Amino acid sequence: MSNLDRSPVPSVCGGRGFVVAEPVRELLSPRRVRLGESTEVRRLLPNLGRRMIGAWAFVDHYGPDDIADEPGMQVPPHPHIGLQTVSWLHEGEVLHRDSTGSLQTIRPRELGLMTSGRAISHSEESPRSHARFLHGAQLWVALPDAHRHTEPHFEHHATLPTVTAPGLTATVILGDLDGAASPGTAYTPIVGADLALTRGTDVRLPLVPDFEYGVLAMSGEVRVDGVTVLPGSMLYLGCGRGELPLHAESDAGLMLLGGEPFEEELIMWWNFVGRTQAEIEQAREDWTKGTRFGEVHGYDGAPLAAPGLPATPLKPRGRMR
Repeated sequence: MSNLDRSPVPSVCGGRGFVVAEPVRELLSPRRVRLGESTEVRRLLPNLGRRMIGAWAFVDHYGPDDIADEPGMQVPPHPHIGLQTVSWLHEGEVLHRDSTGSLQTIRPRELGLMTSGRAISHSEESPRSHARFLHGAQLWVALPDAHRHTEPHFEHHATLPTVTAPGLTATVILGDLDGAASPGTAYTPIVGADLALTRGTDVRLPLVPDFEYGVLAMSGEVRVDGVTVLPGSMLYLGCGRGELPLHAESDAGLMLLGGEPFEEELIMWWNFVGRTQAEIEQAREDWTKGTRFGEVHGYDGAPLAAPGLPATPLKPRGRMR
């Protein structure tokens, strides 16, 4: 998914100096952003109060949207560098195309994982014949310096491992959870998991104390470590937790996001994750000139034009509050 802001604000992310090294309960409110004519997303990361959770650098939650008489998601071809995109659905379908030649329909609880590496372009759209409802999340993972210039590629995993407990099914999207490991390629110590809880469930989910965590509420009502988290909001949890208490007030869905605090300093602007202003400027120029990012074939529409760069310099910094 693209950041469709026409005046995107640079986000200074990374560095461990501002990591909360103990358990906290910090509720993050979303910013609403339009994607095309019929899709509105709730943007949780980057947030005014929190830029990253581990290597997770961007989180959009959308739906459930009734798109029976609408085109649904329509995101034209756009570029990426220095990151992975994670497509995750609870309802509906998204058709992915990219400049490596990938063409894949992603369905609920299937992992669509695109590694941009040095450069890739892609589009996302609801198929012409699509389900009535669209509900999901789009997430970005920042690539560490050792891997951010790798060859671009796309992975689709229709079957993912699960961890179960009474009233809980946890699908491991990326990384590992309680001994279950996703087949998706990860480049940092990380975890992403989809948690489905039935009403009345009380459970304690095992965590890694060295990781920092956040929980995105997708549906229903859940108390996370005693805090009520409603759909479209996220609770940042800090580090130092060996387990996480969950209580479902109704049938509910959550996403658990975590990982080692991202050590490197970086700049995130528009659809690019880099380290210097020169790198971001070059990526924008290459996209505008039609070089480096390849071509997405089959999408019915023009690629996105890059917005103008801000007047102020882009500087990499550590985590900001």
